[in-house]
Amino acid sequence: MENVIKVNAKRSGRVKRENNNTIDTNYVLFFLAVELGNSFRGLSFEIFILSLTLISFLILPYWLNKNTGLFPDWILTRSVIALFAIGFGVVFQQTLGVLIPEIYGFLPMTFLIITAFLSVYFQFYSFLKLRIVK
Repeated sequence: MENVIKVNAKRSGRVKRENNNTIDTNYVLFFLAVELGNSFRGLSFEIFILSLTLISFLILPYWLNKNTGLFPDWILTRSVIALFAIGFGVVFQQTLGVLIPEIYGFLPMTFLIITAFLSVYFQFYSFLKLRIVK
């Protein structure tokens, strides 16, 4: 009986599509945390603002998608991603000039800008895409 309901729902076009918006915010979170680790040289106003932005990217995208699951599991996963990326940023900053040329020092911020732009594009596209009314 359940299969018949699913088939009828597919035929009528009323299938609810899952829109997973948190995947592209994970990329922004990763590169934001890499930039935080890369630019950390002590406590400053820049680090304070980057930290506030990172915390907001840890928490706020939970409410973008209704199919994200339980909040503690979700925040634990994103915290692991952020901590790994901060460590990666610190290691990246330490290798600049030694293993990696200095010119690549702006690469984390470049990737952050690109992924943030793509994330905003995908978010607005999913919110504003046209739907045919029957």
